[in-house]
Amino acid sequence: MDIEDHSLCGKLLIAMPGMGDTRFDHSVIYLCAHSDEGSMGLIVNKPSLDIKIDTLLEQLDIPKGEQSSDIRVHFGGPVEHGRGFVLHSRDYDAGDSTLHVDDSFGMTATISILEDIAQGQGPRNAILALGYAGWGAGQLEGEILANGWLTADAEPELVFNMENDEKWSAALETLGVSPLVLSSTSGNA
Repeated sequence: MDIEDHSLCGKLLIAMPGMGDTRFDHSVIYLCAHSDEGSMGLIVNKPSLDIKIDTLLEQLDIPKGEQSSDIRVHFGGPVEHGRGFVLHSRDYDAGDSTLHVDDSFGMTATISILEDIAQGQGPRNAILALGYAGWGAGQLEGEILANGWLTADAEPELVFNMENDEKWSAALETLGVSPLVLSSTSGNA
């Protein structure tokens, strides 16, 4: 697969049943970066059970303003759990600190976006992910070829507005695939 011609940046990865890694069971991952050097993405459908935004803002000593907006906190992946990434709509731009993934999505990993969110000046849509999913050169492509992941276009409505427990099925449905017909085993014809 020639990555330059087939970049998956800005796409969704949908975990296949039986992929073998329980950390990614029924995961939907938004790919923020994909190149011949590796890939990086954020799980967008696994909420953090331990951390809420108010607690995090308090720990970071960030005051909430009267116009404060809420943001969902997610388990973004198994790499660097203590590091936060905000996947957001493109109506927010922190200059060089924002990665412009595509026309609909940006990612910012600085504390300034949390300060702006707390004051009600952040992006219209956002997910805070603690940690990320990462792959070395060629690793993700190998997992896709081994039937570990399906890829789909990313729609802001699915990523930001759907309930977390509905995102996996909804992502599959964008491909015309029913979760009921998926098998946890793969084969060759």
